[in-house]
Amino acid sequence: MNRSAHVALILGGLALGLAAPALAQTATANLSASATVAKNCSITTTVVAFGSYDPVVANATTALDGTGSVVVTCTKGAGTRIDLGLGANASGSTRRMAGGTDRLTYELYQNAGRTTVWGSGAAAGQTIAAAPSKAARTFTVYGRVAAGQDVAAASYSDTVVATINF
Repeated sequence: MNRSAHVALILGGLALGLAAPALAQTATANLSASATVAKNCSITTTVVAFGSYDPVVANATTALDGTGSVVVTCTKGAGTRIDLGLGANASGSTRRMAGGTDRLTYELYQNAGRTTVWGSGAAAGQTIAAAPSKAARTFTVYGRVAAGQDVAAASYSDTVVATINF
């Protein structure tokens, strides 16, 4: 092949490469995404187990203490107060467990010293900080059965409604 034919072939190849179809034009737009996370909480409890109450000897002058818990799981930033109702057997503002026709009085507290009664509403519910994450948080319920009660031998129980306000 002669030199001019070789050059013509190279130039022809380049011309074909340059004559390739042009790319299509483009346009862009932003696609938005959105979601709403609603405040939400769940609440569970563990029993306040007092054990055996002996009104004649052990608890004639000494109260019987027990503990349970309230577990709340909330959306991050939710949760303001845990309320505990008076129970199914209350008389006025006195909590009572039922055992047949007898009633055994008790109280529930927010603190280990059993000085702050745990009730409901802004004045008596336990105020909690907003949830730092969705992890469950456990709050101890401190219970006390008053000493010296004159009750019959029986199994005593009560049901208290626990509420998380958020």
